[in-house]
Amino acid sequence: MRVVVTGAAGFLGSHLCERLVGRGDEVVGVDNLLTGRIDNLADLFGQERFTFQHHNVSSYVHVPGPVDAVLHFASPASPKDYLELPIQTLKVGSLGTHNLLGLAKDKQARFLLASTSEVYGDPEVHPQPEEYWGHVNPVGPRGVYDEAKRFAEAITMAYHRFHGVDVRIVRIFNTFGPRLRPADGRVVSNFLVQALTGKPITIYGDGSQTRSFCYVDDEVEGILALLGSDHVGPVNVGNPNEFTVAELARLVIEVTGSSSEVVHEALPVDDPARRRPDISLAQSLFGWEPRVSLREGLERTAQWLRHIGAHQ
Repeated sequence: MRVVVTGAAGFLGSHLCERLVGRGDEVVGVDNLLTGRIDNLADLFGQERFTFQHHNVSSYVHVPGPVDAVLHFASPASPKDYLELPIQTLKVGSLGTHNLLGLAKDKQARFLLASTSEVYGDPEVHPQPEEYWGHVNPVGPRGVYDEAKRFAEAITMAYHRFHGVDVRIVRIFNTFGPRLRPADGRVVSNFLVQALTGKPITIYGDGSQTRSFCYVDDEVEGILALLGSDHVGPVNVGNPNEFTVAELARLVIEVTGSSSEVVHEALPVDDPARRRPDISLAQSLFGWEPRVSLREGLERTAQWLRHIGAHQ
């Protein structure tokens, strides 16, 4: 296939590009490098099946030649990023999604939207199935990301119903692994970098809030399985094993052999109390479930952080 991947230089986008090129697809990577890093694509440059466009997809997107699939992964994705870049986040979720759907319509390509567990907000249903409509504060600080993705889902389905575009929507739950920026601000990178540098591990709130962490290799496998399936509509792809943030901190200290102490700070506004995917739909549609345990994933990610010198 010939595939366009937006957000190609980001954490998840770069892994997707690598997997697609590795299986023989031709990939056009698009990124404005706002939060992505060109180093993430270092192994792909020079390969004839990979080309790169430095472009902001919130502006018109032009890709010459045939396209079989458009994977829209462009967006700030960590709370630190989208709180610092609120307008850009809203634009890439709205204008960017509109532009990429237009490209898919023009090329008669399949469109896959990277959505998020954040569409469920601070959920009142647990675990979260795809049928749950969510509990989101549209005017809170996190609303810029939550509502951008909710709008993106809505326009994706509108293009499917009105224009007949073949669409897929993946709702991604906390994903981690190599290429997470050390200063990304997400809980796994925060804890690992703090542990590796001997700094106090910062827990916001009392640490009883839960998350479900999916290793990047498992996530990419689930996304590509969805892309190849016949299912239109949102599908949760995440790890259903639920951990408190305090449990994560203890495991990080254990895995890294760190002497870091744990400190507590105030909980951010609208921080979800619980987060766990119901993945029965992904299991029934294409037999997907995660294989890498949290401990193994943390060990691999810590090793990568040591390799790039993030522990110094």
